[in-house]
Amino acid sequence: MELIRGLHNLRDQHRGCVATIGNFDGVHQGHHQVLKQVCDKAKSLGLPSVAIVFEPQPREFFEGAQAPARLTRFRDKFVLLREHQIDRVFCLHFNQKLRSLTAEQFIDQLLLNGLEVKYFVVGDDFRFGCDRAGDFELLREAGKRYGFTVVNTATFLIDADRVSSTRVRKVLAEHDFELAKELLGRPYTLSGKVIHGRKLGRQLGVPTANISLQRKRLPFEGVFVVEARNPQGEVFAGVANVGIRPTVQGESPLLEVHLFDFDRDIYGQRLDVEFKAFVRPEQKFDGVDELQRQILADIATAKDWFE
Repeated sequence: MELIRGLHNLRDQHRGCVATIGNFDGVHQGHHQVLKQVCDKAKSLGLPSVAIVFEPQPREFFEGAQAPARLTRFRDKFVLLREHQIDRVFCLHFNQKLRSLTAEQFIDQLLLNGLEVKYFVVGDDFRFGCDRAGDFELLREAGKRYGFTVVNTATFLIDADRVSSTRVRKVLAEHDFELAKELLGRPYTLSGKVIHGRKLGRQLGVPTANISLQRKRLPFEGVFVVEARNPQGEVFAGVANVGIRPTVQGESPLLEVHLFDFDRDIYGQRLDVEFKAFVRPEQKFDGVDELQRQILADIATAKDWFE
């Protein structure tokens, strides 16, 4: 799959495609329906399939630290889109210039002169352009005028409720990982490379693999029963803390994973950490001794869960 960053990187070979557009945060079951529709149509027309995405996501641009927590970082989103057979990801830097485009300019610069879209699939609630002035009807009229087809997708329901990134966030915040798995079409994971930390866990007799989450907000915090998978496909049981670690004055979100009966050097390796069950909220302890006692209790709880 090819990644194209920005209009300035479009080349002649990128023009003429079947496209869709959106945040695709989480790449959930609702997104799956859109992606399948795009790929099927692209194959029938003999054209490449394109997913247009934004970095940062628009609400992150407008709301900053108050924007909803991301379900997937860009790297993970790219991998998931590739798994759904998308040929190209066209990533637009969402900035003041892009934000200021009118709906008509958006159509002209991106869809017509940029990608020369032949068939455009959008969600049933898609809005675009400055102040979200553009909608499906405007796109359809432009398609009739300029010779491209625009179709929308029906809302995808599970348990009579719409599948959306917002719903997935709510379910994760409630620690309902089974329902999250159903909404996403896969288990929810956090991924990243193992980095060097303060080695406090090792000093306490419970070494951890530390993963920087590179985000300001998380869909949930606390202590969880987890399984971690390495690039070789090996799976290890463990317990993890997700949060800022208030006992040791942590500042940025970190994923700390203690793997049971594990003693390998895995610094620099990627781990995919799947969340199985909630153990307790993250909390601040009076000192490291109290923290150590609680960690040992958390490990016992997690081992009981697996048994």
